[in-house]
Amino acid sequence: MFKLITLTWLMCLALGAGAAMAQSDGGEAGVRLDIQEWDVPFDGGRARDPWVDAEGQVWFVGQQTHYVGRFTPDSGEFERFPLEAGTGPHTIVTTERGVWYAGNRAAHLGRLDPASGELERFVPPGNGPRDVHSIAVTSDGNLWFTEQGGNRVGYFDTRDHRFTMHDVSAGGAHPYGIVVHDDQPWIALFGTHRLATVTDGELRTIELPRPQTRPRRLDVASNGQVWYGDYATGHIGRYDPESGEVTEWPAPAGEQSRPYAVVMDGEDRFWIVETGVRPNRFVAFDTRAETWSEPFEIPSGGGTVRHMVYDAERDAIWFGTDENTLGRAELK
Repeated sequence: MFKLITLTWLMCLALGAGAAMAQSDGGEAGVRLDIQEWDVPFDGGRARDPWVDAEGQVWFVGQQTHYVGRFTPDSGEFERFPLEAGTGPHTIVTTERGVWYAGNRAAHLGRLDPASGELERFVPPGNGPRDVHSIAVTSDGNLWFTEQGGNRVGYFDTRDHRFTMHDVSAGGAHPYGIVVHDDQPWIALFGTHRLATVTDGELRTIELPRPQTRPRRLDVASNGQVWYGDYATGHIGRYDPESGEVTEWPAPAGEQSRPYAVVMDGEDRFWIVETGVRPNRFVAFDTRAETWSEPFEIPSGGGTVRHMVYDAERDAIWFGTDENTLGRAELK
């Protein structure tokens, strides 16, 4: 079953936006967001895809100038760990077994030892692009990842360094965003109007009702329902694994929205960044009340916010921008 729901949305102006911090009250979904950004002191734009470790340190990558970065919010200190030229890193995550990054342009999954700066490369099997793109972590510290050009989804055991690969049968599916919920991966197939998952060792695709839909990133609510952003036509959608029902809502900026980075917070609000408007702006959909918040503009403009992560310990969302800033959006 498919439902497309149109909501009447009242835009409220954000209050107190500044050069480094934006702050706003309430809104339809009853949430306030304080946004602060830090200029990344390393050459090259596109500081992206932050990850918060157990100590509250923020890891990120420099896609264009090939490095792993670490930021300590309490002190404001940035550290840079150089990667090989041409690595083009994407996502970064941390586990008990190391700091892991996606060597997107250099066909590998990498591990960094921050103490020594030593790097290890793990190359997925096969002869295709092997362009490791986005990474998600299981409860036991293993990794699921996507290969956009390789048209594959992979699993990597971080203990025995063994890969298990799953081909996507549809050509040009472009596996993109990936999350893990209850140790089950969910994948956005950006080149199609499909989602995917892996159960019992088999990759299964889920067709979305509108052929023009292009899911780019996604997340899962506490009840197990899968939420995605439709980058092509400016919608968000919900897939219910139990019933198979798909419901969609237009984003506040409509077809200009281009929702790219998305994340679910601790209250099951589905946050998107509308990257088709300038400046980029955060907006939240309360998945329980089915109402939108007001928009929250990103002080630097954002350029494009490609990925973000929710820090449950501190009730904050971390994001990177093409303006070479690292940002924190605190929920109030």
